[in-house]
Amino acid sequence: MSQRAQSNYIPALTGVRAMAAYLVFISHFAYIFDEKFPHSVQRFFNEFHIGVTIFFVLSGFLIAFRYFDSFKLTKEWFLQYLKNRVARIYPMYALLTIGAFIAFHFTQNQTVTAGQNPVVMFFMNIVFVRGFFDQFKFTGIAQGWSLTVEECFYFSAPFIFLIATKYKKFYIQPIAVTGLGVVLVLIFSHVNWFGFFGNFTFMMLYTFLGRCFEFFAGIQLALIVRKQKQDGTSKKKFTYLGFFLIFFCVWIMSTLTIPKGYEAGLHNPWGIVTNNYLLATAIAIFFYGLLTETTLLKKFLAHPFIELLGKSSYIFYLIHLGYIYNVILEGTNHLNDYVFELYDKWGLDWHSPFEYDSLNLLYAFIVLNIISITLFKLIEEPLNHYIRKSDFLIRNKTRNPENESARIKV
Repeated sequence: MSQRAQSNYIPALTGVRAMAAYLVFISHFAYIFDEKFPHSVQRFFNEFHIGVTIFFVLSGFLIAFRYFDSFKLTKEWFLQYLKNRVARIYPMYALLTIGAFIAFHFTQNQTVTAGQNPVVMFFMNIVFVRGFFDQFKFTGIAQGWSLTVEECFYFSAPFIFLIATKYKKFYIQPIAVTGLGVVLVLIFSHVNWFGFFGNFTFMMLYTFLGRCFEFFAGIQLALIVRKQKQDGTSKKKFTYLGFFLIFFCVWIMSTLTIPKGYEAGLHNPWGIVTNNYLLATAIAIFFYGLLTETTLLKKFLAHPFIELLGKSSYIFYLIHLGYIYNVILEGTNHLNDYVFELYDKWGLDWHSPFEYDSLNLLYAFIVLNIISITLFKLIEEPLNHYIRKSDFLIRNKTRNPENESARIKV
């Protein structure tokens, strides 16, 4: 474990997690903005899926920052590495996925299973393989498709580091990885197997092979900042330049023609290039600024409350769509009916605080954050620490210095 990873903690990077999750939330409910705003505004907010790219670049940076100097392709090291990754990602995903299929039993919401056998779909979701199939990518917890991409990176990272240190030709790796994706599409686009690498749009947007550059951008950033002193004395140009470029990329995607059958400019071929490459680069520049400069934006993202929101943002991301959100929405509908019943009883002709979609979305946002923080404090964080200290996968003979006590959370 490098001394830098032990001694440095960047609260702003935790705050960035909250920003990324909220951007995704806005993108999924961008239709709200079409009621009172120009269509171009709705299109702009519709491209806030960029939160996913922020997560991917951040993952690449944090994993490389923590492990690049210390990785060893030994059985013990690899098992400990996997144990840490399981502790970080899996418990809440598994619990919430189980909840999704329990909810399916009562609601029969076919989006959970895509009309397939629920037992098979549950297995495919719980082991992440649904993300390799175009027809199944949105089953279970729909937004969980991105975790298949994350897990592929986690498994690949030690080998990426090995090749980078041994052959020094780092730039070739993302080309080779995406090239493998192209080969798989050329093969399986002619095989009707539930969309397994069935087309280039799916491969480039929903698999690690297509989105690997985002992680490599984060890795490259880690390799740069490992060699530099992070003293906050830069001229404050990278943070705001990167921030501007991020939303410039959003604007570009919002102006592109949406291909038939899709929902965003992201799915346009130029949208894929913008999102996977230009945006990833802009995010890396933004992160470089947060790491090397002291700005008001950095101070805001590092605020203890924003930091708490960042820590619970993984849960927020997993629950902001699906059965938990649906329960909240039904709750606001019932409250709206109840308020109007009271008005009728009292002989009043007033507006209900629950009759406006935009306000109800705000209520849902607040409640989702409360649930996320509660689950983080009561379940996610305790389970994370418990698994890391347990004998799962590998027996802890001594306290592992790479456990989550290291201050940069991965």
